Amino acid sequence: MGNTTSCCVSSSPKLRRNAHSRLESYRPDTDLSREDTGCNLQHISDRENIDDLNMEFNPSDHPRASTIFLSKSQTDVREKRKSLFINHHPPGQIARKYSSCSTIFLDDSTVSQPNLKYTIKCVALAIYYHIKNRDPDGRMLLDIFDENLHPLSKSEVPPDYDKHNPEQKQIYRFVRTLFSAAQLTAECAIVTLVYLERLLTYAEIDICPANWKRIVLGAILLASKVWDDQAVWNVDYCQILKDITVEDMNELERQFLELLQFNINVPSSVYAKYYFDLRSLAEANNLSFPLEPLSRERAHKLEAITRLCEDKYKDLRRSARKRSASADNLTLPRWSPAIIS
Repeated sequence: MGNTTSCCVSSSPKLRRNAHSRLESYRPDTDLSREDTGCNLQHISDRENIDDLNMEFNPSDHPRASTIFLSKSQTDVREKRKSLFINHHPPGQIARKYSSCSTIFLDDSTVSQPNLKYTIKCVALAIYYHIKNRDPDGRMLLDIFDENLHPLSKSEVPPDYDKHNPEQKQIYRFVRTLFSAAQLTAECAIVTLVYLERLLTYAEIDICPANWKRIVLGAILLASKVWDDQAVWNVDYCQILKDITVEDMNELERQFLELLQFNINVPSSVYAKYYFDLRSLAEANNLSFPLEPLSRERAHKLEAITRLCEDKYKDLRRSARKRSASADNLTLPRWSPAIIS
């Protein structure tokens, strides 16, 4: 859906009628090849290979492609480490906890149940690096995401609204306000980031100071409807953002879906990749998840989950185990010596 290439080429109805008006005069020439006939139809397998090749470079579709936000953050991380080395400041002078033989420290964030507060912080940091390290040449700015054309509040938009990059705290407050008011989950924040990078890749646009709020709003709106069972209605967002209309929210959602080519599928492998890349981003920027000592109650809960997983996959391992066949009734061909005279 949405692809410009087609696996079949058809002429107009008028030309088809003229070509086949006299069926008795049609004589196929078997000596002509596909190149001679000029009808170079693209095979469907070739088309699928091209799509697969393009998908490998899209991190929101392929699990092996590296995320865009993590690659854009590497430049700033290297500069921070270089400045710390030049100024002789050891990196990360924070009270970091390490596990020992007697105490094990764990955070309460897992890939299935991420920590809401720190996940939103990581997503806001990823959006910040997207805006800061965007393409200097500049890409196309779509009108539906332009805050000057579609303001989120009645307050006057400053003339230099597209010149100054927002701080990470400003992005975090905007995302946190929407998630708190709509009571969204941490998994929805990860899916929001997936849709955001998919939009930038499919539509070939950049997120910048002029459009970041509406792009993030559209991604949150779509992620909440896809991920949560009881999704927030568009009119509910109008209660959070008082000055936006329902018609504007509907149009934002419609055009966001069209730019995504209605591809809202998020594989579990892609979701897990974004989760662990967000953790890597947090560690590189000294945004550590809170660590707590492993209590006896939590240890029992982890042990119960482990037993449940072992029982679940025991039958699968048993069926996958190869059994050797008996050789009692095995008959082999007997070779007789040849007599050469």
